[in-house]
Amino acid sequence: MDNETKINYYITFEDYTQGLQLQKLLRGDNIFSRIAPAPRSIQKELGCGMSLLIREEDIDAARDCIEKNHAEYHSIVPLPCQINPKRNKFC
Repeated sequence: MDNETKINYYITFEDYTQGLQLQKLLRGDNIFSRIAPAPRSIQKELGCGMSLLIREEDIDAARDCIEKNHAEYHSIVPLPCQINPKRNKFC
């Protein structure tokens, strides 16, 4: 699947503490997540600019983890992949 058709899921939060707590829970369940800036298209709705980026193949496991642990979050937003693998990398 190429990046243009791949869907990434952004879990957004009211504050950073919620995001860091959920990332710890996800790691405990061996679910990949990455801290990322909330996409500009949804930032105006948020209390903070942090999100957790979840891969499409991991979203069901992430939702199960959230439900099991009663984790707090603002929303889960599916967006087409916005990561350009051909961008310049310097480190």
